[in-house]
Amino acid sequence: MNHSVRVAKVPRTPHKSLRAKHSKVWQLYVLCALPVLLLLVFSYIPMVGNLIAFQDYSVRRGLASEFVGFKYFRQFFEMPIFWQIMKNTVLLSVYSIVIGFPFPILLALAFNELSHARTKKILQTVTYAPYFISTVVLVSIMMQVLHYRYGIVNSVIKSFGGQPIDFLSKKEAFRPMYVLSGIWQGAGYSSVLYFAALSGVDASLYEAATIDGATKLKRVIHIDIPCILPTIVITLILNTGSILSVGFEKVFLLQNASNYAVSEIISTYVYKIGVKDAQFSLSTAIGLFNAVVNFIILFIVNKIASKISDISLF
Repeated sequence: MNHSVRVAKVPRTPHKSLRAKHSKVWQLYVLCALPVLLLLVFSYIPMVGNLIAFQDYSVRRGLASEFVGFKYFRQFFEMPIFWQIMKNTVLLSVYSIVIGFPFPILLALAFNELSHARTKKILQTVTYAPYFISTVVLVSIMMQVLHYRYGIVNSVIKSFGGQPIDFLSKKEAFRPMYVLSGIWQGAGYSSVLYFAALSGVDASLYEAATIDGATKLKRVIHIDIPCILPTIVITLILNTGSILSVGFEKVFLLQNASNYAVSEIISTYVYKIGVKDAQFSLSTAIGLFNAVVNFIILFIVNKIASKISDISLF
């Protein structure tokens, strides 16, 4: 009589299966190790320094300095300059979003309609190149172009019989200068994101629309824009989430005594009181306030976008 013996198959434990899976992609973990380390060292560990905002910080005592609670937050809110720098920061950021945000989208849509590949590449390179110009060089170019005596713009104005305008000293010209130079420098770079989204649109949609007699404008409105709408919404959420984080370098370089009333923003003020005046607790409190407000705005805008368009970051 043959007795067959059945051997029960021992299932692999989830722990071993998970370890085997990770062992196959160890190269990816190695590649991620350095970026994660840099993120920890330069982004997360420095967050411990936010404690300074709640202390009467002394360099000698370090983080063991006396705890004073919200003293420096109240000091910032009670400053006569508080509303001025808040207004300047918000207006500069809102103008940049309202005026500058549509330009990369329009640029990407225009590039997408170009049929000549070589022309498209040349124009993309021309519009993309200004992004690599440093802020210092950009401001130097602006100063040369808008100079009161020998600038190109004032030379053209004088050639038509007009009076030269001192753009760099007029406070009314500061915000337009900041916004327009930002569009010139960043529109081409930002358009790459939308152009990449447009490249993923199904070609059969264009063919069907052409057969139905749709014009180029109708194809853009009914095919291109709906396809890149998720990218537009996400980008808009991220931009509004940094509404108080206006870039420091260009504002500081364009700032002078004549336009100080409209050019003093949170980042330049923090630099002056933190680096120049060594008021570390106050500058840290302002920076923390800035970050918290940005996070709250990001959360609110993300919630609104989620309800209106079902598109959100989280």
